[in-house]
Parts: sequence; C-alpha cells; structure tokens
Amino acid sequence: MNQPPDNRAAIAASLTAQLHDCGYAILRRALPRAVIEGLDADLKQAFEATPFGEGAFYGTRTKRFGRLLARSAVTEQLMLQPAIRETAERLLSPYCDVIQLNVAQAIAVHPGSLQQMPHRDQDMWRIMPGEAEYLLNVIWPFTRFTAENGATLVWPGTHGRNAHLTDLPGDPIAAEMEPGDALLFLGSTVHGAGANITRDEIRRGCVIGYSLGWLKPYENQFLAYPPDVARGFTPELAALVGYRQHRPNLGNFEGQCPSIVLRCASPGPLGAIDALRPDQAERVEAFAAAKRGP
Repeated sequence: MNQPPDNRAAIAASLTAQLHDCGYAILRRALPRAVIEGLDADLKQAFEATPFGEGAFYGTRTKRFGRLLARSAVTEQLMLQPAIRETAERLLSPYCDVIQLNVAQAIAVHPGSLQQMPHRDQDMWRIMPGEAEYLLNVIWPFTRFTAENGATLVWPGTHGRNAHLTDLPGDPIAAEMEPGDALLFLGSTVHGAGANITRDEIRRGCVIGYSLGWLKPYENQFLAYPPDVARGFTPELAALVGYRQHRPNLGNFEGQCPSIVLRCASPGPLGAIDALRPDQAERVEAFAAAKRGP
C-alpha cells in the first residue's frame, strides 16, 4: 500500500488487517529515501568491517550486526515510524502490558548467498503456535530488493492458526522493494532471505523487530545500549529498548522502574514500589483493606 500523508491511524488499521489476513504487508514510501540513504551511509564502515557469518542459517555470504541505535541516530526514525509503531501496538498489546524492541540488525546479502531456510521467527521461543502473536518484524531495504539479489521470501497464509503447519503451501512471494519501503510480517509467518544470484549486487537492509514486553528479546538490549548510551535517548526510545517495567513488576531495578538509572548514575538505597496492572492493584488493595479492618 502507498502511504498518504498524516493518516497514521488509517494506515495502521489497514496494515493490521493485511497482517491478520496474509501474514505480511508492504508499506510503500514509509520514510523518505534520503533518510534510508543517511542510515546506510552511517553504517558503511560497519558493513565493511563485519566478517561474514558462520553456519547455514546465518549464511556464509551474509553479514549481520546489531546495536544500530548506538551506530546511527537515524535508526530512531525507522524504529518510531508512527504508522508502523501503531501497527505493532495494535497487534501485540492484546497479549502484553507494553511492547519492546526485539532486534535492530543490519543485514547484507552478498552475491553467492544461498536461499535461507524458510522459518518462523517466533520459533526462538518455546510457545504454543496459533494462540497469540509474539512478534512483528519490519525489514527496511537500504538498496533495491529484487528476486535476483535476495529479496525476502514470504509464504502467505502460514501465520496465526496455521503456525503449527510444517508443509509450505505453494510458492513464496519475493518482497521486491525500494529504499523507503517497509516489509512487515508476523513472527508466525514463514519467511527467509532469497538467494542472491547476481554477480555484483549486495542486498543491504535492516530488520527492526517488536515483541511482547515479557519475552526475552533476541538482542540483549542492556549490553547493546547500557545506561551511558541510553541516557542520550528520548524517554520513548529508552522505554522501547527496555528501560521500563512490564507490569506486574517485571524487569525492575531494586523494585523500581529501571529508567531511574538513566536519571541518576548511582541511585542510593531504593524502596520497592508496586507496579501492578489496574485489576491486580484493585485486588491487592481490597485484600489489604480487609486485613486492616475498620
């Protein structure tokens, strides 16, 4: 779909419907091409310095690296793109209190790369398939994505209630895109990088993933963005990478929201503070009131 200006809610509603229906969606011109080119330029040295991967899954002709927010401030514009961020909230918030950043990883598929094994990203967690959605991934191309240079392959209809199926229904769709476009797909959707059969085209891009806030993320965010780095983030961005609690009381620091370490490098002794969902707080208070008596 093409993105009209200033219509975030309508775009998010359309993307959400497509994701529920097909397991994937492509948002054309999600960001200006110049923004993507700026990020690609910022990451040029990292792409050159990073060695090829090892193992058939990551690919021996593919380069991958994370910590994108620490490498380029432009990453924030991709991560907080309004319509996509709202889509992630719509899809995942029924199953969690808050969503979190799961991964921010740059990927370069070089000529000679074989097709990646089709897989579901939610399989990184041992979960019951089909009962919930755990993850939304967004692939942003830095260069043109074509069927020949390894554009992501997606198998529509393999998501949701079909997430337990192992046989692939028919041929995949090659997500051909230009810089500025974005491919969204569910963690339950089967996908994989295509083979790069060109002679000289390196297919570069990145994946930004959002997951349920109570899951252990793919990328260790506190090593990727320790407090000295995260203090330079906006509060919204710091919260997304994990500097907040997930009610009830998950991910706390000394019983308080971990964002406190961004406001003070060495907070003194702290008292634990309840961080409960409204329904939990109501039950706890009712129980305490009964115990206190008249």
